[in-house]
Amino acid sequence: MRQRLDLITLGVPDLGSVRTFYLDGLGWEPALEVPGEIIFLQVGHGLLLGLFGAADLDADVGSGETAGRAAPFTLAHNVDDEEEVRAVMEQARRAGATILKEPQRADFGGFHGYFADPAGFRWEVCFNPGWSVAPDGKVTIVPV
Repeated sequence: MRQRLDLITLGVPDLGSVRTFYLDGLGWEPALEVPGEIIFLQVGHGLLLGLFGAADLDADVGSGETAGRAAPFTLAHNVDDEEEVRAVMEQARRAGATILKEPQRADFGGFHGYFADPAGFRWEVCFNPGWSVAPDGKVTIVPV
């Protein structure tokens, strides 16, 4: 696993109100928005902040946790292909991670899995064929 963070996903109780806050209130521009589902905001060089419904995030992780028991966010690490997702997940397993979701096809068209580190922080390891980072650090996400 490369020492890198690509995406921080926050599970929010009300996507509409956080959309109003970030986009209308703060004037931030989305890198990609799937209305009613998720909003991606560029917050650094090659770094996105994802805003996702807390219940939807828990369902996507598939851990059976509720937003009230675990902090509703994930850290994401994007890799180059499906095989690398499998390899990183196996490396995490050998290092002591708890596998929350085995590598599999994702609803968004990519391939991903989730693990929790020994402290319980949840990581998504993901191949997204629509994800690219330009030399200036700007992230582009094309829905697949």
